[in-house]
Order: sequence, then C-alpha cells, then structure tokens
Amino acid sequence: MNGLDLTAGTRLSLSRIGISTQLAGELRAEVGSMLRLAWPLVLSFMGHNLLGFVDTAMVGRLGATELAGVAIGNGLFFTTCVLGMGLVSSLDPIVAQAVGAGEGARAQAALRAGVKLALWSSLLVMGLALLSPLLLPVFGISQAITEVAQQFTWARAPGAIPFVIAMALRSYLQARGATMAMLWGAMGANVVNFALNYLLIFGHPGLGVPALGVIGSGLASSAATLAQLGVLVFVLRLLPRLAGGGETKISQRQLVKIGLPISITLVAEVSAFALVGLLAGRIGPEATAGHQVAIQLASFTFMVSMAIANATTVRVGNAVGRVDPRAVRLAGWVGLAVSAAYMTMTAVGFLLLAEPLARVLSDRPLVIASAVPLIHIAAGFQLFDGAQVVAGGALRGLGDTKSAQHANLIGYYLLGLPLAVWLSFGLGFNEQGLWWGLCAGLGFVASFLVYRFAKLSRGTLART
Repeated sequence: MNGLDLTAGTRLSLSRIGISTQLAGELRAEVGSMLRLAWPLVLSFMGHNLLGFVDTAMVGRLGATELAGVAIGNGLFFTTCVLGMGLVSSLDPIVAQAVGAGEGARAQAALRAGVKLALWSSLLVMGLALLSPLLLPVFGISQAITEVAQQFTWARAPGAIPFVIAMALRSYLQARGATMAMLWGAMGANVVNFALNYLLIFGHPGLGVPALGVIGSGLASSAATLAQLGVLVFVLRLLPRLAGGGETKISQRQLVKIGLPISITLVAEVSAFALVGLLAGRIGPEATAGHQVAIQLASFTFMVSMAIANATTVRVGNAVGRVDPRAVRLAGWVGLAVSAAYMTMTAVGFLLLAEPLARVLSDRPLVIASAVPLIHIAAGFQLFDGAQVVAGGALRGLGDTKSAQHANLIGYYLLGLPLAVWLSFGLGFNEQGLWWGLCAGLGFVASFLVYRFAKLSRGTLART
C-alpha cells in the first residue's frame, strides 16, 4: 500500500513538474518573441526623438529666440500629428488579428483602406499644424518667438503627409513582424535630416544654397520624414504576399470607428502633459526648466515601454486571430511583466542617480534643485506609465480602443489635473504638486486598464 502511495505521489510530482516546465517554456518563448518585435521599435522611437534633438541642437547656434521657437514648433507639429496617427493606428488590431487567423486578403484590404485614410487625415493634420501657431499669443508667448515657431511649423507642416502614411505602414509591417523596417526608416531619416539641416540652415555658397535658418530646419525635417516613408515602402514591396482569404474590402468608416478613440486618447495624454508644462511656467522659470529636465528623462525611458506595448498589441492580436485565449492572456501578462521589470530598474536609477541625471541636461543649480525632487516622483511615475501603455496595447490587440479613451479622460481631466492644480497652487507644493497630480492620474489609468485587460481576456474573444 505504501508502495502504491509512493508511486501515485511520484506521478503527481512529475505531473506538476511537467506543467511547470511547459509553462516555463511558454514564458521563455513569449518573452523571446516579444523582445524580437520590440527592440527595433525601441531604436526607431529613439531615432524619431533624435530628429527633434538635431533640429534643436543646430538651430540653437542661431540664438535663444530661434531655439525656443523651434522647440515650440516641434511640439505643435507632433501634437497635431497624433490625431492622424491615432486614426491609422486602427490597423493595429485588424491586421494583427488577420495575420493570426491566416487571412491575408483581409490584412491587404486593411492596408489599402488605411493608406487612403492616412492620405485625407494627413491633409487635415497639415491644416491644423499650419493654424496652430495662432494659439501661441493666447498663452503669452512673445511675438518674436511666435514668429519663429510659425516659420518652422509652416515649413514642417508638409511633412505631416508622409508622417501619417508612414504610421499606417508601421501598423501593417509590425503586425507582420517586420519591425526592422522602422529601424532602417529612422536611420535613413536621421541621415537626411542631419545633412539637410546643416545645408539649409546655414547655407552653402559653393552649391548656391542660401541660408534659410529655421525655415531650412523645418524643410529638412519634412524631407527626412519623406525619406523614412520611402524606406518603409521599399521594405513593404519586398515582403511576400500574405496567403489566405478573409474580407477583401474594409471601409474607412470601420477604421475611423476603431481609430477615433485612439486619437482622443493620444490627444488627452499629450495635452495633459502640455498643460502641466504651461502651469509650471506660471510658477517660474526654474520650475519650468526643472519640469522639462524631468519630463525629458521620463520620456526617454518611456520609449522602451511604448515599444513593448506595440509588440504586445501584435502578439495579443495574433492570438485573437488564432482564437487562442491562453495565448492572449500569456502575451498580455508577459508584456506587462517585461515592462514592469524594465521600469523598476529605471525607477531605481531615478531614485539613486537623480542629481547626476539632472546635471546631464542642465548645469544651473536652481534648475537642478527643482528637477531632482521631480525625478524622484518620476520613479513611481515610471511604473504606472509603463503599465498603462502596455495594458492599453494589450487591449488594442483585443480590439478594445475605448477603454483607454475613457480611462485617460477620467484619469487626467477629472482626477490628475484638478489634483495637480490643488496641490501646486492651493497647498503650495509648486511643481512637485503638479507631478504628484500627474502621478495620481497615471495610477488610475494604469489600474483601470490592467483590470480591464484581466476581465476581457477571460471572456469570449471577439474579432475586430
């Protein structure tokens, strides 16, 4: 009897080990797939940030007014571009799910509809970018800086057309696993941007090129975006045609229905951070500069989680297409775990190295004194920011784009910003109060989206 019991116990233990080994293998495979998709996206996002950095660095040689105007102009351009970017991001769940289901015809139909949507929405974005400098005097921006920002934005605005189209191709290419294309595109764009910035800003008498100043910088950035689009089109033409059936016609109305909540989400997030920057400006120049230092550091680390979020969208969408609930949950939770591990490391770095990091971006003692406490707050900020973007990506893979919209509107505008204003101006916590308010808003958004993914991923999977 004891021998029989021992045998049964041994079998049970082996069964448990087998389950654990299988799960460990699945986890390793999912993490590997996630990182293979994500790392080229990380470098491509860094490349996009480098475009603005090069613009700022080269224009900075012209003077402080030109530097401020170009920084504001870049902000205006990308704030308007998120509208078009959100609309074409509707391709994310549709193409990822179609690829997972082996429906090549549906994926191709989505791409065609997405490019058409990108064309007309980019014209709308370009119009908004041209008009956006008119708002600057309302916020007390000086006439000299406003004029520079207007010149740069008008030269940069045509770049909205290739930018939005490139975002549509990005959604399609990443859903097919071709994320290296975005890295090559970013590299090509930076080469073009650097060369044309140098040539057009300062001129070249030998080549008969006049010095165009900030206008030259805007034109260079537009040309760089066009070069990036060219690389993506080239890679797209090299990809083998997807096999399989599915719908052969997808309407732009379908895409807008999915993409409009993404646009609203992006605008809500971007505008919330922009408003905090403006509120910091009311506190004083050191507060504004400290805020900029901290936000630059937080934005830099955020790019990795944003890439993980895009990869999570693809992996979850592929699993939905295969009608594999277990794979959906595995992809979503692995994405959240990888982001949490990374953001924990950056949070520790922010806590331990706040002052050295601040000194990298400023050598002014008052600015550093303002930035260091904000970088400490950003340590907690990081964990929430990583969770909310990856959970939003997982939900997008499921085809749910409205949850993130609702969470952002509530988290920022009903909770985060009112709390930030009260803490900053009501209780006198100044710029630190603004950041605690943002942190609270992000905490709500992250908690809600993680809960929402946990709930939906256990329900019946529905195709977009």
